[in-house]
Amino acid sequence: MTSISKIVVRYAETDQMGIAHHSNYPVWYEVARTNLIKRIGMTYSEMEQMGVMTPLVELQCRYNGVARYEDELLVEACVEQLTPARVKFRYQIFRSGEETPINTGYTLHAWVDAQTFRPISMKKRFPELYQKIQASIET
Repeated sequence: MTSISKIVVRYAETDQMGIAHHSNYPVWYEVARTNLIKRIGMTYSEMEQMGVMTPLVELQCRYNGVARYEDELLVEACVEQLTPARVKFRYQIFRSGEETPINTGYTLHAWVDAQTFRPISMKKRFPELYQKIQASIET
């Protein structure tokens, strides 16, 4: 399953040259990841209420082009890998109407207990949620 989120580059997200600052891309990843989790069938808030958090372990962000003020962007997100202890999301950002991504990347997150921040096995603690996420992975 792939989620596509629309972003319009705001003036505050650009630098003096009118180009979106590099620090915005991970924020846009978060928008797309949040929408993807909703499509899978749960919100981040619901996961946290269940006692699960997903702290960021690793971020990779490759810039292949630029986004400018008022560009309409499409941010694609999907689950690339899932283990009982971690989940990896993959992202591509396209300028609307273009076929080549201006940005690609991934984020890797751990599954941890919301109270202790100790790693948990999602497969054991929340097998139904784990199965939903696993089912969303495109092969």
